[in-house]
Amino acid sequence: MKMKQQASASSQIFLPSTSLLGKVAVITGSSRSIGASIARHMGEQGANVVVNYVNDVAAAEEVVQAIRSHGKGGAIAVRADSSTLEGGKLLLDEAVKTFGKIDILVLNAGIMGSKTLNEVDEAFFDQHFNINVKAPLFMAKAVAPLLPSPGGRIIFFSSSLTTASTVTPNALCYLATKGAIEQIARVLAKDLGSRHITVNTISPGPVDTPQFREGKAQSVLDSIAKQNPFRRLGEPDDIAPIVAFLASQAAQWITGQNIRVNGGFVV
Repeated sequence: MKMKQQASASSQIFLPSTSLLGKVAVITGSSRSIGASIARHMGEQGANVVVNYVNDVAAAEEVVQAIRSHGKGGAIAVRADSSTLEGGKLLLDEAVKTFGKIDILVLNAGIMGSKTLNEVDEAFFDQHFNINVKAPLFMAKAVAPLLPSPGGRIIFFSSSLTTASTVTPNALCYLATKGAIEQIARVLAKDLGSRHITVNTISPGPVDTPQFREGKAQSVLDSIAKQNPFRRLGEPDDIAPIVAFLASQAAQWITGQNIRVNGGFVV
């Protein structure tokens, strides 16, 4: 117990509970799962959070109320399809309209389809690249002039599967998009470095979300859970603190990096 108390104290010194106080964070796809956890965590750290949703307004408002009730920052819910250029612009415009600025952009929204090569058609390919690559890239382009210099943060999402020792079956389009995102983030880190804006990528391993569970039998989920040293699936709350850290001043010397948050699933 004493060791846990010491660890907690050192964590508090390293990353204060007000590490994002006064910052404005826009998080795509943040009404549920990993995005919602990131939104709540950033709110607890003092950020004003723009919670993005497409269909489930009740879930988005629940996240907003949690931030307002338990966090140190404010929050609004914005309905916008961030997979389109128009939706991304709307989301950024609403953030500036409400909070007057944007400090942090977290590009969490994405899809993960599964098809064999013979099943992949042009529509499936375009859907994955439009949502997972085109939309995040152009949203990052749109937000870049709005970010503070220094101090701006852009955080992309990839997957630990891009560097796994075995290739995931039927994940051609998904993994191709995530590989593209990793390279985009590396280039943008160089391009925006002169303004002291950091650009990084988070690559989770398997995380227990409705999206990940979809189409998988419990026996498959149990087998996947046994593939890391902790013998469990990740949780959204395992990912959120790392995103908040990258958004903080403490991470000012970290850019162009792909941070694998996977419990040792890929080492």
